[in-house]
Amino acid sequence: MNPEQAGNCRLDLRGGLMRILIFGGAGFVGLGIAEALLARGDDVTVLDRRAPPEAAQSAFGALPGRLSILTGNVRDEGDVRYAVADAPDVVIYGAALTADAAREAAEPDRILDVNVGGLVRALQAVSAGTVRRTILLSSASAYGDSAFQAGPIDETTAATPRSLYAISKLAGEQFARRLAELRSLDVRIVRLSSVFGPWEHDTGARDTLSPPFQVALAALEGRPALLSRSCVRDFVYVRDVAEGVLALIDAPSPHYDLYNIGPGTIWSLLDWGLQLHDVARPGFECRLCGAGETATINLHGDRDRSALAIGRLNSDLLYKPRYGLIPSAQDYGAWLAKHGPRLLLPSSPSA
Repeated sequence: MNPEQAGNCRLDLRGGLMRILIFGGAGFVGLGIAEALLARGDDVTVLDRRAPPEAAQSAFGALPGRLSILTGNVRDEGDVRYAVADAPDVVIYGAALTADAAREAAEPDRILDVNVGGLVRALQAVSAGTVRRTILLSSASAYGDSAFQAGPIDETTAATPRSLYAISKLAGEQFARRLAELRSLDVRIVRLSSVFGPWEHDTGARDTLSPPFQVALAALEGRPALLSRSCVRDFVYVRDVAEGVLALIDAPSPHYDLYNIGPGTIWSLLDWGLQLHDVARPGFECRLCGAGETATINLHGDRDRSALAIGRLNSDLLYKPRYGLIPSAQDYGAWLAKHGPRLLLPSSPSA
């Protein structure tokens, strides 16, 4: 069966409270949010082209909430309507293709249809039901070139995107706002900083995985992580993203329709990589390239953007990120030791 033409297949794993539907829920951000919801006992449905990894299903099955897995495609109106017809309280739209330049040139229609068209189909389905709130997972990339200004980037900063992914994220936000106005929907948008952490793996939807993931994979495989620069950025741990989204789900009347989610601080990827010694195999080193060496870590560009300001989230929703440089490395290291070989190194003897 072609994954993009997959039919409806629901698998119920446990029992819950609030009902949440996550489009694109088998991606690592979706899985991170699902895990946090399940941990507090909610009823979570994830819709994606393929089921979550078996390691995630096994881990989530031990949590108090109920996980339902719905195989389908946001490009299929029938799949979208089928998912929303199950009467969720909250819908989270996280389905996206994060394309590099080659895919932009080859598949602009598919990028548009997943990132914007799927969102529109979801909002149309939501408007016909009883969904209390819809949350769109957008991206800091929507700020475009404005993100390289001096100082923190707040939600009033002009958006000047250039890549098709970034353009589609901004377009999705604008569609969401207009449809919310026309159909009296409660729609909230979150722009995520550079996300990394547990359950990140290659799903085919992201052409380049996060720099911290690349460093972590090098540590697991025992090969050097060579950086072209130290890469100082506001990397945000997926568990902090989940806490921010949960705060927005629970807020009775948020003051804004757009919130940045980031760590509120910056740190060096080089320094972070040096903290992974507990999971690193022999041969791993994280350092800057020497003369004549080629970088092994793709840093997603040749410069580092400014950090996202998270004052709105702090003051309105009392959001306080918990995973800075050392806490995120420690937590991710423990997660990698437990799940990394099975999920990320399928040919490993320990898998």
